[in-house]
Amino acid sequence: MPSQILSMPNRPFDSLLSAIPTSSSSSAAMLLKEKDEASASLLHSTIEEDNTKMRPLLSRSSSLTGNNSMPMGAPRFYQKRRRRTASEDSLPSFCNDTARTSASSFGNEVRQVASETFLLTRLGLKMLSYLGVGYKWISKFLALGCYALLLFPGFIQVGYYYFFSSHIRRSIVYGDKPRNRLDLYLPKNNNGPKPVVAFVTGGAWIIGYKAWGSLLGQQLSDRDIIVACLDYRNFPQGTISDMVTDASQGISFVCNNIAEYGGDPNRIYVMGQSAGAHIAACTIVEQAIKEAGEGESTSWSLSQIKAYFGLSGGYNLFNLIDHFHSRGLYRSVFLSIMEGEESLQRFSPEVMIQDPNIGNAASLLPPIVLFHGTGDYSIPSDASKSFAETLKRLGVTAESILYEGKTHTDVFLQDPMRGGKDDMFEDLVAYIHSGDADARARDATAPPRRRLVPECMLKMAHNISPF
Repeated sequence: MPSQILSMPNRPFDSLLSAIPTSSSSSAAMLLKEKDEASASLLHSTIEEDNTKMRPLLSRSSSLTGNNSMPMGAPRFYQKRRRRTASEDSLPSFCNDTARTSASSFGNEVRQVASETFLLTRLGLKMLSYLGVGYKWISKFLALGCYALLLFPGFIQVGYYYFFSSHIRRSIVYGDKPRNRLDLYLPKNNNGPKPVVAFVTGGAWIIGYKAWGSLLGQQLSDRDIIVACLDYRNFPQGTISDMVTDASQGISFVCNNIAEYGGDPNRIYVMGQSAGAHIAACTIVEQAIKEAGEGESTSWSLSQIKAYFGLSGGYNLFNLIDHFHSRGLYRSVFLSIMEGEESLQRFSPEVMIQDPNIGNAASLLPPIVLFHGTGDYSIPSDASKSFAETLKRLGVTAESILYEGKTHTDVFLQDPMRGGKDDMFEDLVAYIHSGDADARARDATAPPRRRLVPECMLKMAHNISPF
């Protein structure tokens, strides 16, 4: 942990940009956390008292990645655990004894939930020790608790779907780090290859988690679109370069393997929300720079990406650092996440794409569509407008679509839970199905989505939301 974090003032951390589902309540967090022993071990390593940079963890893989390598000198107990995890991911023949397997699975799940809850609590307390606790901090947490309580009926239904739907493949391994996993949301029918969205979730670069995309994954899969929700390392487990590396590896996995799950490798879209939109934008700009360079070898290509969708993202860190500081994401913490002030340009896609030293990188970018609510006070909508205008000046096909009065959470959480027609969702689906007349016809006759939370509770949540 960088030393400047320890010298932060005792002021409130006003909001974590898009950490809505994780903040719902301890029970919602427990419901959404999967059985991921490597993730729990990773969280434990981040809260060691020496505050030094964490040691690399032993890599894990499964049969889904086709990588059966084992670290040199790995102890026997680790090999046994790894073989067990890999066999679980590859659907072994344990189901010959259903009763015994179910009982064992339930016991393991209870122990895992208890372990992860304890470790997450310790991590949260560690972060609180850095940030300090004042009356505003406490008031925001009270508001967050009320907000989560109001949306809890929706969280319960989404969580049930996430755990028990047969159309979700959870924790597919895409890389050699413990957080290199993704969830696949598959349509109910398999009549031909489906378009695919590789989705990077938000979470203020601190608490992102793949399950946060569960609601979007459910809704898009209902429209015959496969969704791959990518997990990635969070701060302080990693910094921004680690997050971009993880996102790139996840996109590479989707590009090279999605056909095995019924996806169309010629119709892959990348999408990010909030901090995830920033990470995903950094990823595609970095990929464009690599491809524009001489002799750069990459495992995927931007030519495979049909479009990039950014939802409520920020793309110029120089314009946002003071805003985040005023909102409670203090400058010292933010600079630690972004690897220092000298790295702000590198991780500001809007600034980086204008660098004359990157050659024709801008011409390699896919079409870019940026969604944002004008009532967003976590990341102002001007962030999307400015990025779209910059891209258009460079000849990139880009546009920003603004939703009047919508906040940071409205477009991603409250509106989808409202059921019926959701403007942002319909715009997103229209772009994905723009070249498929049959899909557009099915969209026109699709039944309205059901309501998950009563309207009065959604309106109260809108007014009380601390985001």
